[in-house]
Amino acid sequence: QVQLVESGGGLVQAGGSLRLSCAASGRAFSRYIMAWFRQVPGKEREFVAGIGPTGVGPAYTDYVKGRFTMSRDNAKNTIYLQMNSLKPEDTAVYYCAARENTQIFRGVQMYNYWGQGTQVTVSS
Repeated sequence: QVQLVESGGGLVQAGGSLRLSCAASGRAFSRYIMAWFRQVPGKEREFVAGIGPTGVGPAYTDYVKGRFTMSRDNAKNTIYLQMNSLKPEDTAVYYCAARENTQIFRGVQMYNYWGQGTQVTVSS
């Protein structure tokens, strides 16, 4: 069993930066692929970035490449999402997700564990 807790969301102006964190409890964190998803009301949850158990990757969706950087610290059981050059369309609830595997998946249904989400709001 893995429990995930996100933090770091907030309100920022367009062009600004935020750093999200997701702390995991439970064993064998280093065996899990980790991912960030986001969701806005009325839309499906979508993949943002994913990283392999030992830091292999990361993989990003096209609209965040060059702006977002995902990393993990297995010693701290934590993953991060550094978000730069934020745009109003990045406004969403951001979720971290986990699955014991070696391959990074982009589908919501592929992840077993989810955090409660953290709100990111980017004003224009």
